[in-house]
Amino acid sequence: MTALAFPFPDPPAIAAAIEVTPGIYWVRMPLPFALDHINLWLVADGDGWAIIDSGYGLPAVQQAWRELLARFRPTRVIVTHFHPDHLGLAAWLMAEYGLELWMSHGELLSGYAVWLEAPGHGHVDMVRFFAEHGLAAEHQEALLSRGNAYRRGVPELPTTFHRLRHGDTLTLGNRHWQVIVGYGHAPEHVSLYSPEAGVLISGDMLLPKISTNVSVWAVAPDSDPLSEFLHSLAAFEPLPSDTLVLPSHGLPFRGIAARVKALITHHEARLNQLIAAVDKPRQAAELIATLFPRPLDTHQLVFAMGETIAHLNYAWHRGLLVRQRTPDGMIRFAPA
Repeated sequence: MTALAFPFPDPPAIAAAIEVTPGIYWVRMPLPFALDHINLWLVADGDGWAIIDSGYGLPAVQQAWRELLARFRPTRVIVTHFHPDHLGLAAWLMAEYGLELWMSHGELLSGYAVWLEAPGHGHVDMVRFFAEHGLAAEHQEALLSRGNAYRRGVPELPTTFHRLRHGDTLTLGNRHWQVIVGYGHAPEHVSLYSPEAGVLISGDMLLPKISTNVSVWAVAPDSDPLSEFLHSLAAFEPLPSDTLVLPSHGLPFRGIAARVKALITHHEARLNQLIAAVDKPRQAAELIATLFPRPLDTHQLVFAMGETIAHLNYAWHRGLLVRQRTPDGMIRFAPA
């Protein structure tokens, strides 16, 4: 398999920017998690710069934006998806600099649903759902006690937006960007591809070293997001091999086809590990260590639990495992 190429081995410092190709700058902001950074992008847009993703709602990130945007006049905000490291400061940037927002409808509405804790989307529903899959009482209590963690990263939500749809063309300056909507990681995740620039802004759909999280959530307990994610990867594979991929985490890279193949192989291997571990009826919580054999903090546990269920649902939908619900409401997966 062809190795990935990393043309920019050193990321920018906070409040700094690196030009990765004419008219596109790389910005990096901190995150308060084990995954401690997010990559954001400034793209030439007429006589100013479009902001791609906004960062997590932290005072330090706001200050870094103030320093950067004293040098780069912002024209608009484009958000790939609703997760707090991407949507977190969009409303603040809009208010502070008089900007408008572009994102997909499903992502904006999902942000509202989680922020407002609509039925099926709140943290209480999430804990109930995980409890059905065997999450231990002490972990349930830890998740309940932290409350609505989403609001900490997204202090306020935008009230207006321009809708992006799959297949749309977004014009930024003298370049045209094709909107590619992907599924599995988020409801309608937007990636942007410019043939003129030879650049794909992949968001979280295509990362160079890790696989993005793919989880089942309480609102759609029978869903198969892993299948949706793997299917979405097919949209990236045909892009030219010299395309510069700008991911939300990790380093910019070249080698799309190799990375897509590696991700598919990765999930196939994890699926086989999981199926082998289901030697008798088991709950998802019992199987987390099969996919994540390391200590997990509370934040990581949420995604590990959701992703374990995603792999189990994938196997269940294909008849590779049987899903059982016992009279006490517990969900288990058994050999087919």
